Amino acid sequence: MSFWSLMMADLKSIVTDKAIAITLFGGVLFYSVLYPLPYLNEVPTKQQIVVIDGDHSSLSRQLIRHADASPKLDVVGQLTTIDQAQQWVASGKAHGFMVIPENFRRDLIRQKGVTLAYGGDANYFLIYSAVVEGLMSVGIDAGKYVQFNGLLARGSSAKQVKHDLEPIKLNSVPAFNPSLGYTPYVVPGVLLLVLHQTLLIGAGILGAGQWGREGYWQQASALKLILARVAVFALIYSFFTCFYVGFCNYWYGVSVQGDLGQVVLFLVPFILCTAVAGVAFSCLFTRRDLPTQVLLLISMPILFVSGFIWPLELIPSPLVWLGQLVPAVSTIQGMLQLNQMGASWPSVVHFWWQLWGLASVYFVLAYFGVRYRLNKG
Repeated sequence: MSFWSLMMADLKSIVTDKAIAITLFGGVLFYSVLYPLPYLNEVPTKQQIVVIDGDHSSLSRQLIRHADASPKLDVVGQLTTIDQAQQWVASGKAHGFMVIPENFRRDLIRQKGVTLAYGGDANYFLIYSAVVEGLMSVGIDAGKYVQFNGLLARGSSAKQVKHDLEPIKLNSVPAFNPSLGYTPYVVPGVLLLVLHQTLLIGAGILGAGQWGREGYWQQASALKLILARVAVFALIYSFFTCFYVGFCNYWYGVSVQGDLGQVVLFLVPFILCTAVAGVAFSCLFTRRDLPTQVLLLISMPILFVSGFIWPLELIPSPLVWLGQLVPAVSTIQGMLQLNQMGASWPSVVHFWWQLWGLASVYFVLAYFGVRYRLNKG
């Protein structure tokens, strides 16, 4: 059987197999829409809060107005007790609350310490962080306002007071995520993981369904079968990768700072390494359902050891070392630095060599695995 005929036979098996076709073609398209969908609004703003005003002074009312004017907060009601506020949060009418204590204005004027209490539903960490950040900003501004008026009353000039209260002006400019949104932050890495997982699942199902049965795959040597299968998956995933790294990054407004040639050069070993790893992975199974189950179970650990949603310093070292054997890990780390952060090629080239090294290791494993399965079958 010629190499070309073997490739065509593999391609036909992939396209005509419903499980593989849905995983590859349907999965890639499905995840390109499903995953970014909840985060399209980028940054949570105007989160509903309620206020318990125990002071009812001019300063407390001004604090409430400032909170309502904050881009992160929306004051939807004023209550009398914390229990009522907790009921509002529990029922979903509000995501947080602020408690202004009694004698708030008097204690501030007397330069006594005042505590503004915040509360909220921490189950939704983005919403909770927006509420806390907004309330802290409002509280700090209220303190500065009182200090400002106090210093003016003591005879200081307005210019001197402003300088004393803000000796350093911070001009914060995000370098790699200008919108500070969740989508540009997490989508590039997750889409690479989707490519990795669907390719492994597709190759796993294809191999697991063939081992031990009669078919075209037994008419070729192990080496020719591996090369043909890797070539087919590499061809298919070249288009998928272009769709994800090109169109999806543009469509979702992901910051792209990498050179196109370097990005393509970096992705070549990723596709080849993952394809040959998929062939090796398929030799572990003779049931078509097992590759999907195993890979779904290890998806989240792979995501965490990739280091972009959770600090690697907080993950046990053995897991981080083990993760270096997964092609997606070095690919995500290298691509985020190269394409999203504008790193130079020399600073990411070790990831590139690591992928070629993994491809060599998995190729040896695939060769012995496929030869074993063909001889056994």
